[in-house]
Amino acid sequence: MLTRDDLREHLIRTRIAGDVATPRENNLDHFSSLANRDPWMMFGLTTSQNWSFRDVLDLMAKKCGVIADPGHRYGQDTIDPDLTIDATDAMADRIAAALSADSPRILFATGHPTGLLVIHLALARLASARGATLLTPAEGWVHRGHGFGRTRIIRYLEDVAMLDDKGGFVHTHDPAPMEAMLAALDERPDLVIADHGWAGAAAEAGIPTVGFADCNDPALFVGEAEGKIDVVVPLDDNVLPRYYAPLTERLVTRVSRAL
Repeated sequence: MLTRDDLREHLIRTRIAGDVATPRENNLDHFSSLANRDPWMMFGLTTSQNWSFRDVLDLMAKKCGVIADPGHRYGQDTIDPDLTIDATDAMADRIAAALSADSPRILFATGHPTGLLVIHLALARLASARGATLLTPAEGWVHRGHGFGRTRIIRYLEDVAMLDDKGGFVHTHDPAPMEAMLAALDERPDLVIADHGWAGAAAEAGIPTVGFADCNDPALFVGEAEGKIDVVVPLDDNVLPRYYAPLTERLVTRVSRAL
């Protein structure tokens, strides 16, 4: 496992954190959309307080490491690599706590298969090896949501849920698939490990949830701030999959050492 300093350097070099690919303009647009309660940006969450644009920006500066200056409106934005590492360690501790229970029931899902799937697969393998029951509800559930009218279905790869678009796993913010999965279960999961709307819907249902989120996806950080989500790891969610290997190794190693 890389040292913290080496991992920080790796995160910056691969742009998982540091100067990330998401432009400032996109971040601010998404922060404004969440402040206006755009369903596409809410990820299935509701809020108990009135989050203004400035509130969202301040939160994202604190929890994610975007540039705090509201006057910075164009160009580069950032994720603080130390916040990424700290949240990764907190997520590992939360997963270890769940796996320490008797026969834990865990649900995995990702809305960003081109990037984050590799992390979910490694954690799912670890959870299974440690005796967890990995839940796979509503496989084959048919959905017509925000995919330009295309029909999509829930499909699992090694017990990680995604949306399938006629042979290809697709990016989605939609909370409806997770809502369908939870409705199909007789017993609630002990933990959901997810991202995007999959994580938001689980958290909104009151299920213990940890997740990953990019700096242009503020909803999960708002959910964490309101106590609905246990941990959110800030990171660029769509770099080359192999770049996530050191972060994944840190997660798996820390979980394993805690058990």
